[in-house]
Amino acid sequence: MHSDTKIALVTGGSRGLGKEMALRLAAKGKDVILTYRTEKESAHQIVREIEKMGRKGIALHLDMSHTENLKPFVEKLKGSLMEMWGKTHFDYLVNNAGMGATVAFADVTEDLFMSFFNVHFKNIYFLTQLTLPLINPGGSIINISSGTTRFANPGYSVYASMKGAIETFTKYLAKELGTKGITANVVAPGPIETDFNNAAIRNNPQLKGILGSLSPLGRVGNAEDIGGVVAFLCSEDARWINGQRIEVSGGINV
Repeated sequence: MHSDTKIALVTGGSRGLGKEMALRLAAKGKDVILTYRTEKESAHQIVREIEKMGRKGIALHLDMSHTENLKPFVEKLKGSLMEMWGKTHFDYLVNNAGMGATVAFADVTEDLFMSFFNVHFKNIYFLTQLTLPLINPGGSIINISSGTTRFANPGYSVYASMKGAIETFTKYLAKELGTKGITANVVAPGPIETDFNNAAIRNNPQLKGILGSLSPLGRVGNAEDIGGVVAFLCSEDARWINGQRIEVSGGINV
């Protein structure tokens, strides 16, 4: 193993966008730690695919809905870094784990609001804080947002509000972590056909058609459209990109 091997941590890496990010990072020569909440078998299958590429991979359980899960996870992460790589640090943190629901503003409950707040903002904030001491100088933090922070999509008031908070948070990371040589950027996908939010787009051809027609390219996105962008941002080629929101949406509502 090369001592200069770079390691990426991708949360929510067992399916959808996270899976594609993990595989593209491995294809670009990175070793990958991915987390899963329920999809254990799927996560281990992706690790096997990463290993077939000649890279190292490991899947760790992490439920982002409760803050008390974060510290035990970080201890597990430290153990895995030492055990598999003989290292105390990693290079790239990709905060991808999330949850979806389309709920009209008038129908949003406090429970729903708090579950989105925990998964999409609070616990990303504190997971980043807890892992920061483990990120190498020259490393990067990639936060996943959404096109819905730029254009309003009815039913996304809670989701997009939390993503808006993440975008502001990312600017502060870029500003405050620069002295450590760590960059921070946002990737904001447009409508994507995955199993996210109960496969809302994939299972609804009419919605898919409407959303596709909003892009100059005439289609909705897919996971493959996003993974490579994250892999690029986790590379030397992207070292001068910092504090940016990169929308990957095919130019929707441009």
